[in-house]
Amino acid sequence: MPDLLWDDVRWFFDPGLMGSLPDVCVPGASLEDWQSVLDLVVAQGWPFQYSEGAAVLPLPAATAVLTRSAGAECPELRVWPSPDVLAIFRFYAANEIDFDVDLRELQGQERLDVFCGFLTAIGRCLGKAVLMGSRCAGEGAAGPLAQWQVPVPLSL
Repeated sequence: MPDLLWDDVRWFFDPGLMGSLPDVCVPGASLEDWQSVLDLVVAQGWPFQYSEGAAVLPLPAATAVLTRSAGAECPELRVWPSPDVLAIFRFYAANEIDFDVDLRELQGQERLDVFCGFLTAIGRCLGKAVLMGSRCAGEGAAGPLAQWQVPVPLSL
């Protein structure tokens, strides 16, 4: 039986009510945590695509990505935990793992289970909470998801 039932949480995933692109993050992260996430993506066999601007490149080490020169374009890592669910990681800073999901892709129990499994894998790998909300961990969060900034159950 799933940890979360779609009928109990469906309103959290309503794009019309909550907005379609909430932030998901792991605050208090480190360069090592970023590398652990990159290693997890590869180890899980999730399809991914790393890019810098329009250039698709091989996945580098976290150190190379997060020590890029000032003014360089922010790289992104697209990860598909299933063919219909996409998470887009953006390498803004070493101290917070930040990614977006599209709530329009997370409709129904099957996709909710995929999403929860994805977040749980990240949380267990890092031993840290994974949060979801508008402006995830930022002070003074605004927007409809600001009230829903709770850790995803990790079942550690």
